[in-house]
Amino acid sequence: MYISQAYKGLTDWWSYIIGVIIAIAGVFIFSIPHLVAISIKTMQGDVDLSKMEDTNYLMGLFESNLNLIFVMLPFLGGLIFLFVAVKYVHKLPILKLTTTRSKIDWKRVFFSFFVWGGLSSLFIIIDYTMSPENYLYNFQLNKFLILLVIALVLIPFQTSFEEYMFRGYLMQGIGVITKSKLIPLILTSLIFGGLHIANPEVAQLGYTIMVYYIGTGLFLGVLTLMDEGMELSLGFHAANNLFTALLVTSDWSALQTYSIFKDISDPGEASFIEIFLPVFVIFPILLFIFSKKYKWTDWKEKLTGRVIEPNSEPALNEHL
Repeated sequence: MYISQAYKGLTDWWSYIIGVIIAIAGVFIFSIPHLVAISIKTMQGDVDLSKMEDTNYLMGLFESNLNLIFVMLPFLGGLIFLFVAVKYVHKLPILKLTTTRSKIDWKRVFFSFFVWGGLSSLFIIIDYTMSPENYLYNFQLNKFLILLVIALVLIPFQTSFEEYMFRGYLMQGIGVITKSKLIPLILTSLIFGGLHIANPEVAQLGYTIMVYYIGTGLFLGVLTLMDEGMELSLGFHAANNLFTALLVTSDWSALQTYSIFKDISDPGEASFIEIFLPVFVIFPILLFIFSKKYKWTDWKEKLTGRVIEPNSEPALNEHL
C-alpha cells in the first residue's frame, strides 16, 4: 500500500515536523532573490510601500517573465530541501515517497498530463468561442517563447513540490501516525486548499473558489491512494498549471504571464462552470476513466482502510 511505504524509513511523529521545517526553510532561502529585487526597487523609490500587502501589486513590480522566475524559485527550493529531509531524516528512498511500483511509471505521468492538458485547453477554447468578449488576444511571439522555456523548466518543480509535500510526504506521515487512510486524505485536501486562500483569485472571486481548491486536493489525493502512487497526480497538476500559464492570464490571477489570451471578464462573476463543474462533474468522470484504464478495485479499503505496518501483517507481503 502506498502509505505503508513510509515504514521503509523513519516514521516517528517528530521527524515529520523536522521535515516540514526543512522544506519551509528551502522555500524561504530560494525566496531571497525575489526579496533582494524588491528591496532594490524600494531603495530606488519605485515601490509604493502602502501597497506591499497587495499581492496583485507585488506581482506587477517586475516584468512578467522575470516575475514568474521569482515566483517559481521558492518551490524549487522547497522540493530540493524536502528530498533532503526524506533521504537524511527519514532514511527513505525518494522512490518510496513517489510510488509502490519498482520504478516511476512515466507513462502514467504523461497520460495524465496530456489528458488534462487537452481537456483544459478544450474548455478554454470553447469558452473563448462562446464568449469572445471576455478575452483579449495577448500573444507576443518573443515574450511567449521566453515564457514557454521558463514554464517548461520551472512549473513542473512548483507542481511537483506541492504533490510531494501534500500527496506524498504529509499523506504518508499523517497516515502512519493516525493509522488511517481517510484522515490524511481529508487533512491534506483541507490544508492544500487552505494554503491557496492567499491567492489573488480568492479576493476577486470570493471564498466560494475554495470549493475548487479543496476539491482539487481531494481529487489528487484519491488519485494517489487508488493508483498506489503519485504519478497520475504529478502529471495532472503539472498540466493544470502549465497550460493555464501558457493559454490564459488575467490581472487578478496568481500567475500573470505573456499567455496567448488575457481574461478581461468580471472576476466577481465566478460561475458554476469555473468552480463546481470541475469538482462535481469533470473530476468524477476522470476518476472513472482512470479507474477503468488502470483497473482500480477495492475503493473502500484503499480510501478509508487502516494503515498497517508491513512487518506486522505477513499477508501484505504478497502485495508489496
